[in-house]
Amino acid sequence: MFQGIDIGSTTTKIVKMDGDSLIKQIIPTIKFIYSTEKDYFNAVSTGYGRFTIKSSKVIPEIRAHVLGALFQTELRDFTLLDIGGQDYKIVHVVNGVIQDFLTNDKCAAGTGRFLEKMAQVLDVTIDEISKHYRDPVKLNSTCTVFAETELISRMMEGYPKESLMAGVNYSVFERIRPFLLRFKSPTIVFTGGVAKNGAIVEIIRQELGKEVVVPGDPQANGAIGCAYYAKKLNLRSQHHISL
Repeated sequence: MFQGIDIGSTTTKIVKMDGDSLIKQIIPTIKFIYSTEKDYFNAVSTGYGRFTIKSSKVIPEIRAHVLGALFQTELRDFTLLDIGGQDYKIVHVVNGVIQDFLTNDKCAAGTGRFLEKMAQVLDVTIDEISKHYRDPVKLNSTCTVFAETELISRMMEGYPKESLMAGVNYSVFERIRPFLLRFKSPTIVFTGGVAKNGAIVEIIRQELGKEVVVPGDPQANGAIGCAYYAKKLNLRSQHHISL
């Protein structure tokens, strides 16, 4: 059994790989950080908190998420779009190899945190927001703080809540659109917790005309990539193949 851990800004994903079967656990990162278990000597780790535990191997987030996408989709050529709690990553992959990538790590706009904040303003759940993409109200502000103020103004103007939720989803898309256009792959593999937002998936398909593939478990993709890498390490050590 091989273990991968992705310690993100909001949630920690733990995956155990036994053959082709996966055992997954997702817990709040704050709970994981203050847990008594700190030794994961048989694990590969990644994420914001990857250095807070003792693991056999630490790998960069980009590598972990690409490995997870390769394992889950079996695709070799794609653009990886990963949107998590506080950042997003866009990676160009050709023949299974990383060619280029872009990240944001200083602004929560266009991330899961942005969606959570807008859901609070609208007094709806994240699941409810993920259903709406038709007739969006245009939100010009991409900054979370300014977008909150603008959203409240649109509410006061009497726009339907459904259109406001669609506008929030389009705001996320507009934030990542220019970066997705930089890479020419016809296929986008969408991972991270935000990939569960069906409205954003549909917006990307319609606006960019590209195939959007959401793996079976997009939120645990990084941890799956770590577990997959742990398995590769074990197999390579058995056959004495250098990394």
